[in-house]
Amino acid sequence: MPERRLARDVQLGMVRIGHSRCPREQVRPLRHADGRLVAGPAEARSVTVQTIKEAASEFLAQRRIAVTGVSRNPKGHGANVVYQRLKDRGYEVFAVNPNADRVEGDPCYPTLASVPGGVDAVVIATRPDRAEATVRECADLGIELVWMHRGPGPGSVSPSAAALGRERGMRVIDGGCPLMFEPTSDFGHRCMRPILTLTGAVPRSV
Repeated sequence: MPERRLARDVQLGMVRIGHSRCPREQVRPLRHADGRLVAGPAEARSVTVQTIKEAASEFLAQRRIAVTGVSRNPKGHGANVVYQRLKDRGYEVFAVNPNADRVEGDPCYPTLASVPGGVDAVVIATRPDRAEATVRECADLGIELVWMHRGPGPGSVSPSAAALGRERGMRVIDGGCPLMFEPTSDFGHRCMRPILTLTGAVPRSV
């Protein structure tokens, strides 16, 4: 019976994605941030796997987006590039940096909670060791869409933060850059995307 199969999957800490005859069916084990499997149905969270293109489209369909790690010294900071591009493309974008009052000529906020009116999605562009705290704040605020920025370098991806976000029912894009996808892309970022997909810096699915 389908109901029994679903109950079994949840009891094992797994959720079946799609119909059993579907060739794209995927099963993703649900884990705590420390790697432990979710033990039972009371803690289980449904996880629907998306392609990176689908996840990027969902993320960029939001209109109020925060970018963490935007710097007062923009040279060489990917966060500033993402912030300016979102702003130029008509998004309501908010810079978050506890060490700055203004960046790029705009107000800067110390925390996500301090952004007036809140936000729908967050780009994390800080060091990876700060990502988990940001994910926890997103979870507390009910923000369900998070993108951990990564280009050719190590970027802002934290596996433990990604696991925590997914455990809390969030969509976490762990790698790549919003500027690789429409409607915020440019020629250079579009060229980088397939190369960084091959290296693993851009995930194929999330």
